[in-house]
Amino acid sequence: MNTPLLILIAGPYRSGTGGDPALVARNLERLEEAAAPIHRLGHVPMIGEWVALPVLRGLDGADAGGGDVMYETAHRLLQHCDAVLRLPGASAGADKDVEIARERGLPVYHSLDEIPAVRIA
Repeated sequence: MNTPLLILIAGPYRSGTGGDPALVARNLERLEEAAAPIHRLGHVPMIGEWVALPVLRGLDGADAGGGDVMYETAHRLLQHCDAVLRLPGASAGADKDVEIARERGLPVYHSLDEIPAVRIA
C-alpha cells in the first residue's frame, strides 16, 4: 500500500456505561489507544467523537438531539473514510459504522495486525 488511509476507529463509547462519565471517558481512552499504532503504520486515525463532541457542545438544546448528532456525524464522516477498525465490545453505533463501511465497499479491520502498513517509496 502506497497511500495512507483515513481509518475510522469504531467501538463502544456510551455503550455499557449507564451514562457514568468515568466509564464513558474510559471508553474514549480505549478508542484513542488505537490511534498511535494506526499512525505508526502510516495512516490517519479518526474517531467520530473527536468530531461530534465539539459539534454537540456548540448546539443548543433545541437542535442538539443528543445521540442523533453523534450518529449523524459518524455517518457523514464515513463518506470521507477509507476503512474502519472495529474494536471489541457491544456498540450499536460501531455496528452501524461497520454496516455503512461494508455498503460502501470499505475494508473493515478487527485488529491492528490486519491493517497494512504504508510502504514508503
